Amino acid sequence: MEERKKEEYAIVLDFLSHGYPFDKTPGYKKTAIVQCIGTAHMTLLEAVPKKDILIKTYEKVYIGEGKRDKIHHVNGKLNPEKLTATAKAELKFVVSQMVESNEKKYVDFFNKAPPLTTRMHTLELLPGLGKKHMWEIIEERREKEFESFEDVKKRVKLLPDPKKIVIKRIISELEGNEKYNLFVKK
Repeated sequence: MEERKKEEYAIVLDFLSHGYPFDKTPGYKKTAIVQCIGTAHMTLLEAVPKKDILIKTYEKVYIGEGKRDKIHHVNGKLNPEKLTATAKAELKFVVSQMVESNEKKYVDFFNKAPPLTTRMHTLELLPGLGKKHMWEIIEERREKEFESFEDVKKRVKLLPDPKKIVIKRIISELEGNEKYNLFVKK
């Protein structure tokens, strides 16, 4: 069986220096908490920073195996309902930055997305994309692969902004609203 690669780096969504406010643990026993999102699989994670380390929102921290400079350990996956208001607010911005910095990966999705079943295509799982747009994308990619989000937008008439579609889908997957995950590893 193929071993799933773990996250190596994560982007900080929120740093709670005194732990969770709803935690009933006495103040002197509470540990600081970092809510973050992995850069490789977009996994929501909860981590504990090293003692007396200050971590900023949007900071990229190493969470992989071996010596970590700022993170003591990773508690595990974070339930989306446990995200703080700050983390929820920053999530869209951070996901947007991640999609922009990996544009080729997401444009390749438009180039290579396969049918899901005989009646439904993976492309139809994107918000705002129906059969008409799906067939236009398939026809266009047969002629020539898409090179950028701008190229997709230009060649497929009346398609909503492809970058925004991808971001919206990723946020929905992170919130646990989707049956099939296209971009977020479970």
